[in-house]
Amino acid sequence: MGKRILIIGGVAGGASVAARARRIDEEADIIMFEKGPHVSFSNCALPFHLSGMVENGDDLVLMCPTQFKNQYNIEARVNSEVIKIIREDKKVVVKNLLTGGEYEESYDKLVLSPGANPILPRSIEGVTGSNVFTVRNVVDIKKLKNYIDSNNIKDIAVVGGGFIGVEVAENLCLADKNVSLIEALDQIMNPFDYDMAQILHKEMMDKGVNLILSDGVKKIDEDFVELQSGKKVAAKVVVMAIGVSPETGLAKDAGLEIGVTGGIKVDHNYLTNDKDIYAVGDAIEVYNRLTHKTSRLALAGPAQRQARAAADNMYNIHHNNNGVIGSSVVQVFDLGAASTGLNEKTAKAAGISYDFVYIIPGDKVGLMPDSNPMHFKLIYEYPTGRILGAQAIGKGNVDKRIDVIATMITMGGTLENLKELELCYAPLFGTAKDVVNFAALVGLNLLYGKFRQVPVTIVRELVEKDEFIVDVREKHEYEQGHLKNSVNIPLSEIRERMSEIPKYKPVYLHCRSSQRSYNAVMALQNSGYDNVINISGSYLGICCYEYYQDQVTGRAKIVTEYNFN
Repeated sequence: MGKRILIIGGVAGGASVAARARRIDEEADIIMFEKGPHVSFSNCALPFHLSGMVENGDDLVLMCPTQFKNQYNIEARVNSEVIKIIREDKKVVVKNLLTGGEYEESYDKLVLSPGANPILPRSIEGVTGSNVFTVRNVVDIKKLKNYIDSNNIKDIAVVGGGFIGVEVAENLCLADKNVSLIEALDQIMNPFDYDMAQILHKEMMDKGVNLILSDGVKKIDEDFVELQSGKKVAAKVVVMAIGVSPETGLAKDAGLEIGVTGGIKVDHNYLTNDKDIYAVGDAIEVYNRLTHKTSRLALAGPAQRQARAAADNMYNIHHNNNGVIGSSVVQVFDLGAASTGLNEKTAKAAGISYDFVYIIPGDKVGLMPDSNPMHFKLIYEYPTGRILGAQAIGKGNVDKRIDVIATMITMGGTLENLKELELCYAPLFGTAKDVVNFAALVGLNLLYGKFRQVPVTIVRELVEKDEFIVDVREKHEYEQGHLKNSVNIPLSEIRERMSEIPKYKPVYLHCRSSQRSYNAVMALQNSGYDNVINISGSYLGICCYEYYQDQVTGRAKIVTEYNFN
């Protein structure tokens, strides 16, 4: 007789443990318990049912209990909640949620994969109302869609600007609903730095989402949401997506150790402090290989790897736990947005010395159809040049570029390694000097002190102080929109007009995306100027950074006209 393996939770982590254990051991007795009615559903695809991209909600369920039994000889018991772990007897108490009956099952190995629960702050008046929904499973998303459809709801508020909130808001907007997205922080999508998030803010505003930042929810009524500012937002349905908390109640009651982050503490094999109990997925805390600290990471990819490692360890198959770096991608209407590793905020919080590159090259050869700018930000350690993270936003293949950076981080790569990385190229797919190679070259020039730069985040201050700013784009580009106090000296004329550029004070140069202005900076430096500074991101980056705040605050623009092309 093989091992008796019980698994609590039947989605990504739990189902993967079960499948891996079966591949290793045909004799094992494997039972999964899921308190919901479905196992092995695509929770990452849930929001797409709201727009009809996933037309039938039942299609979100990837495998039913009968299929598990027939294909893998794994027993999947749905509507079955494990309510207690009796560690001394190596048993669990299971409650059948349909009948109310309780029974015990014994185990040789137990795996906890209970996931995480949506956060519903009780301090918000009306948060338990019948018009308030969360999105965690297939039942949730079908219930939400049915309520919207049956009541012909048009005005909907989504609270929370993380992955779930953004995807729910987008798909409701695509379903022709009036959507407000409310976020208490000053930006959506926390994996991105504030400057990069502005691009996403503009996209959501352009697509008709009423994006409200830096304002939390105070009260939920039948017809509106009242914010902390006193503002009222029309909403007959409210989707709460402000985050999740690890489901650790069962583990705590059993005396299993909880980590400093609030997740279940596990070792490098995903064993708890009980040698026969493993834990994987959203409920555990993990080791971040960049910050060297524990953290929580609610992503499907890491959960799958954890599941395999846990199952392997049951059978003395060893693996290397390399920690996590946090790689993710999301679609925000016409833009893809991907990130990996550390951003500026997390690097600062970890006390890591860093610098960054912000470039906006084309995602493919400009002559090709559908060539578009790609906003790319690369974070590297100073002075080692070790790659720490990256963010990419654009209409092209942002995931490909971020996957390259994730691989480099995992391999301990540096800017020098990234510069020399040989990648596939054809005009329809990219450029001969790919976005990531380009970022490495710029990073090395900064690292080695070849030139200086300032970010788009301080350009408003430069304009307000009337600093000397040179726009090196051609005259016709300048006339279509420029910084209000800038001087136009095109790169094609820079050598003949150097006498117009002072040497006694800082001079800031920009073009459309920083490449021509970099060439102007080098020409000036090689002609005796030591006071010239490139504006990273240049005019395109400035417009993207300034636009959203200009619209919502009504402040004076620092540009004569925006340019986003």
